[in-house]
Amino acid sequence: MKKILVIQGHPNPKSLCAHLAETYQAKAKQSGYEIQQLNLPELKFDLSLHLGYTDQQKLEPDLVTAQQAILWADHLVFVFPNWWTSMPALLKGFIDRVFLPGFAFQYQEKSPLPKKLLKNKSARLIITMDSPAWYYNYLMKAPGVNLLKRGTLEFCGIKPVKVTTLGPVRKAPVEKLNKFIEKVKHLGTSGS
Repeated sequence: MKKILVIQGHPNPKSLCAHLAETYQAKAKQSGYEIQQLNLPELKFDLSLHLGYTDQQKLEPDLVTAQQAILWADHLVFVFPNWWTSMPALLKGFIDRVFLPGFAFQYQEKSPLPKKLLKNKSARLIITMDSPAWYYNYLMKAPGVNLLKRGTLEFCGIKPVKVTTLGPVRKAPVEKLNKFIEKVKHLGTSGS
């Protein structure tokens, strides 16, 4: 049975992203998948990796639990808003603190390429945005997607990483928002 971890990265627990994460989780659970969820605004941790990788920074208990959940999962689902063409500081801080050498990847003595420690996992990015998806993807070149998909997840061995962009959400009529919710229900039902 597929094990899915939903990571909700919007700082507002009453946001559309929070609703979409709950929707995905409910549909996936209904379809028989094993589910865990991390709601980042509920976790207690320092967002800053103060010394970079020059020294180890003790992980808070919530981050230890997060690492265990990532290792447990076959499929990771990140739900977050596009802010300044990327992700909120909460999600970026979570990634900085959790996807560490020795956990997500390992530097190698005789190679410029890291050993990928999170292989045999897949991911889905569900991203809400105020701009149309075509504008973000083609004119802006999807920098936040590149950062998370290629620069982080694939770097650590997670693939494939599929992307669902939902926008524009600001001032969207209820009918359009309902279409976004239906799309996420379908993703949850199929476990993708």
